[in-house]
Amino acid sequence: MAEQPEGRVLFGVLDETSATESRVALTPDIVTRLRKAGVSCLIESGAGEKAFYTDADYEAAGATIASAQQILQQAHAIGFVDRPSEQVIEQLKPGTWVIGMLGSFTDEAYISNLEAHGLTAVAIERLPRQLSAAQSMDEMTSQNSVMGYKAVLEAANAYGSFLPMMTTAAGTIRPAKMLILGAGIAGLQAIGTAKRLGAVVTAYDVRPASKEEVESLGAKFLDLGLDFSKGQGEGGYARALTPEEQAAQQAAVDEKATQFDIIITTAKVPGRKPPVLLTKQGVQGLHRGAVIVDCAASELGGNVEGSTPGTQITDGGVTVIGAPYLASEVSTTASNLLSRNVADILTHFIKDGQLSIDMTDEIDQAMVVAGAKE
Repeated sequence: MAEQPEGRVLFGVLDETSATESRVALTPDIVTRLRKAGVSCLIESGAGEKAFYTDADYEAAGATIASAQQILQQAHAIGFVDRPSEQVIEQLKPGTWVIGMLGSFTDEAYISNLEAHGLTAVAIERLPRQLSAAQSMDEMTSQNSVMGYKAVLEAANAYGSFLPMMTTAAGTIRPAKMLILGAGIAGLQAIGTAKRLGAVVTAYDVRPASKEEVESLGAKFLDLGLDFSKGQGEGGYARALTPEEQAAQQAAVDEKATQFDIIITTAKVPGRKPPVLLTKQGVQGLHRGAVIVDCAASELGGNVEGSTPGTQITDGGVTVIGAPYLASEVSTTASNLLSRNVADILTHFIKDGQLSIDMTDEIDQAMVVAGAKE
């Protein structure tokens, strides 16, 4: 492999593809952009194939195709779709910068391990997304937008009827009634997609500001008869409800859910257990053939009580799809957006041609969770 050009930051990306992951943290167009910013790129052979980018595409853009071992030992910074495994951490040289969704809110032992190995860790989940300077770095927003779009397509594929109203020679078919729980980035994208497909859409979110956003997209806001007037939390996310508020919300949603054919839940909380919005009782109240897509399903639980990644069909004939990997299923667009986010984070930390931390900067203060803090 060629030596790093003097005075340039060397940025590496590994092949993270798997049975559930098709994204890549660097796309050819971003290679070109980074070169202009004084960054040379290394990418593991085959890393972009599931996102439909070949090694030749990367080489044409100016990247160097390398082995994983070369990247681990030579890169100054490595960008991840997810986060480095324990095995990868063991192979990284001290001083390497790691950029990814590191799970820093809930996995202190993992962050301590990064620190112990002398790595500088930049946790994307801690991005102060309310800052205008942080908008182009916001991976949560970009990937949740893809997720919301794909969730509706997933639901439409599983639903046994049309989404739009259709008049045929055999009669008129009524439109599907869809409920979207959580009107953040993913929820709003789901509303827009469902409306374009012709469904009758209703949405709910605990944040007071969401009502206007929902209605601006032509959906109806679900009135639960509850007042969570202080539902806005830090960083643009909904705040955690008290146990009493959550119980009241669950009961109200369970009651209203019986009116709908499709329910999509999008209330993810970065690095934390998602709130249960629909209980098992609520699922049991849905009609046979109803479909639920739980975008928050994970090993931590989901927005639907008892949901897990994958598809389940209840005894009552309700299809429950735990779908945490939806962004990966739109691999080209999701990778394009993710690559831009990671690259903008990287270049934010490049000052005078070197990677460095400025602890007077609000973004640096928030995101650097391990490593020397100057």
